[in-house]
Amino acid sequence: MAVKRGKTRAEALEKATAGRDREEYVLRLYVTGLTPRSTLAIANVRKICDEHLSGRYELEVIDLYQQPKLAKGEQIIAAPTLIKTLPLPLRRLIGDMSDTEKFLIGIDLKPKKS
Repeated sequence: MAVKRGKTRAEALEKATAGRDREEYVLRLYVTGLTPRSTLAIANVRKICDEHLSGRYELEVIDLYQQPKLAKGEQIIAAPTLIKTLPLPLRRLIGDMSDTEKFLIGIDLKPKKS
């Protein structure tokens, strides 16, 4: 990252991450029917997004039993799978999304701890 005209690296990083507070998130959650694991994943994603992305996310829940061709097209190998399409880069998370910390890091909303 190039630092221009006397800005410190911390200031540059802060400016780069400041836009995350306003970015719109587009998420697709692929589930398999109304299994307990799928239901839990839907509830967890909605809860976390309502808490951390209130008014700034679009969540599409796709049942792979009803739309099996999408599994092949999106290369879904396990369910539930969450795909964050925007903001870039694309990210994939697999599981019931019960670990809030892992979820936030996975969708690039929170930086990884060193």
